[in-house]
Amino acid sequence: MTARNTKQNIQLTDLVTKKDFGQISSALQRNFKLLTETTDLEGRPIRSLCSEGCHPEFCKRVRHSKIGAKRCHEERLRSLNVSIETGQPYITLCHAGIVLGCVPAMDGDQPLGGLFFGKCIWESFDETLVADVQKRLRGLHIKEQEISDTLQQIPVVSARRIHEAAEFLYVLLYQTTDLDPQVVQWRRQRSAQQSQIGQVIQETKLLDSDETYPYELECQLIAKVKIGDRTGAKEILNSLLGKIMFHNPGNLNLLKARLVELLSVLSRAAAMGGVDINALLAKNMEYINKVLMIDTQEDICVWISHALDNFIESVYTSQDTRKMSQLKPVIELMQYNYDQPLTLADMAKAAHLSVSRLAHLFREQMGITPVDFLTNIRIDHAKRMLLTTDNNCTRICYDVGYNNQSYFTRVFKQIVGLTPREFRNQNKRQ
Repeated sequence: MTARNTKQNIQLTDLVTKKDFGQISSALQRNFKLLTETTDLEGRPIRSLCSEGCHPEFCKRVRHSKIGAKRCHEERLRSLNVSIETGQPYITLCHAGIVLGCVPAMDGDQPLGGLFFGKCIWESFDETLVADVQKRLRGLHIKEQEISDTLQQIPVVSARRIHEAAEFLYVLLYQTTDLDPQVVQWRRQRSAQQSQIGQVIQETKLLDSDETYPYELECQLIAKVKIGDRTGAKEILNSLLGKIMFHNPGNLNLLKARLVELLSVLSRAAAMGGVDINALLAKNMEYINKVLMIDTQEDICVWISHALDNFIESVYTSQDTRKMSQLKPVIELMQYNYDQPLTLADMAKAAHLSVSRLAHLFREQMGITPVDFLTNIRIDHAKRMLLTTDNNCTRICYDVGYNNQSYFTRVFKQIVGLTPREFRNQNKRQ
């Protein structure tokens, strides 16, 4: 076994050499003109892994007193804990009012410390900034002129560049060193996914809080898996998870049951995409055993996302992959241009197929005609507009690609069971 597997008290300096850090810090400084400070898990600087001059004069002045030094140390610990918990860079305004970023340094599931950067301001120096910093530093007995003079020496870096620097440093750290990023990436994905799910939950409160289960999203998920659209499938999966969790908050057992059902949905999609059914049944047994062992809501959600990746990978290697890849540009054309007067000829052109061949292939692979698929997309958008905007039905009719309100109303009622006006009146909250 390697030292990594046997040592419980491994230090960051065991896996990140001074040479490694030199490459990392020089690249960050060259590309973003920012310096790097490395700390251990207690927030103490590791001097061999810190850029020369990483503390600007402003920070030195703040840390000169015991109270100031204590606040800075507490700030680093807080940022370090957040970045390790989420597995991603954390950017904040520190207690003194300047920008501070932290990238978590972990080896597998073992946190080792963090790389801090920033120590800048992201808006130009002015009186408002000085006043804010002075207010934050009350009690440290620093003269106002000292604050103003040292603050002017701090570089100005836009918020966008700070976030770019955070991503740059994160990738650079794990590419340059011997650190194992697997758990960090898991936590990062979990954090990003929970953010998306949280957004869906908030939207659900406004849109369809009376809906018991989003079966329409299942159909959309099947379509995405069949064409191997990984990004689109994950967006829909997160919407599904958000809606499930909205209707059953905190019920872990029910969430597990719903995800076992989702496994069946994914299996069906993969089977329709040409994957061997026996291989899918074997995968399902493995996945079900796995989900029963997970005991947190966040990890269950990220796990089903990984299962989705595996199903899509299976579809890629199936015999119908070529056929589905031909349909992908058609589906994307509908999704992004549903408000335009699309014809079958337009769709066939996007796929480089004849109209008859497109119609046959689409029906064979998707179980629905291209026109019906486009209609469902348009009606879904119309429903959302009816609930989230005050636009009248005529305006919405044109916004989703129809040029005849009577026809739009007829199609809407045929699919939804209500006219657009009735749908809005019954569902929109006051």
